[in-house]
Amino acid sequence: MPKSSRDRQQRAREKIARQRAEEARRKRRRLRLAGAGAAVLVIAAAVGITLALTGGSPKATSTPPPKLQLAPLSTLGTLKPAPAPGPLGPEGVPVPAAPALASTATAATGQPVDGISCQTSEQTLFHIHAHLTIFVTGSPRQVPAAIGIPGAQPEATAAGPFIASGTCFYWLHTHAADGVIHIESPVQRTFTLGNFFDIWGQPLGTDRVGPATGHVVALYNGQVYQGNPRDIPLTAHAQIQLMVGTPLIAPEQISWPSDL
Repeated sequence: MPKSSRDRQQRAREKIARQRAEEARRKRRRLRLAGAGAAVLVIAAAVGITLALTGGSPKATSTPPPKLQLAPLSTLGTLKPAPAPGPLGPEGVPVPAAPALASTATAATGQPVDGISCQTSEQTLFHIHAHLTIFVTGSPRQVPAAIGIPGAQPEATAAGPFIASGTCFYWLHTHAADGVIHIESPVQRTFTLGNFFDIWGQPLGTDRVGPATGHVVALYNGQVYQGNPRDIPLTAHAQIQLMVGTPLIAPEQISWPSDL
């Protein structure tokens, strides 16, 4: 066979080889794209299922609160019995027959506090309640209604006034003078007693609770909280007691109504 003919055949074989290699590359690329598309569909389906199960929007999460340093109640020695509870208020929780620890005159009026906003409606993605009891030299003090509700509008009920509306609602607020703190937030995070007092516009520390000064003893669910009371977490149905000075009072326990 003449050399020119062999050269043409060699060039033809090389061209066919190149075409086959290019076709193989295109096929591999099509397979990769198909696989990527399938992965996207799987991810989209998973997200859709998650949104359906969570009510249409992903919920924010937060790290759990740190382990609390608690001591037995016995470390406080002899305690004075808790006084008789006051009459049941509009939330079905006793209202102390006592003056308020402080008014809401210095409370926040709508600006963000500690990253906590005041919004025109209550936010219930994260919705729990805690209870706060306060004693000053052995005498009870009320936690007033309308903390965290600027422009509060009280409604008269057979069990006393209830704050049903206002200009806006902070994520931490009170509807009645019964010590129930409502935590109603669009994000799930750990809120603290210090956040609540900041919204109230009152100081809180190891030697002060609002206008009352002296050594502060804090109880958390019937145990002695060891640390700054500002750091006490507001967990679901937590029963928190602050005592300024002496005598120290045995833990007051409330029974939670079914709707709180």
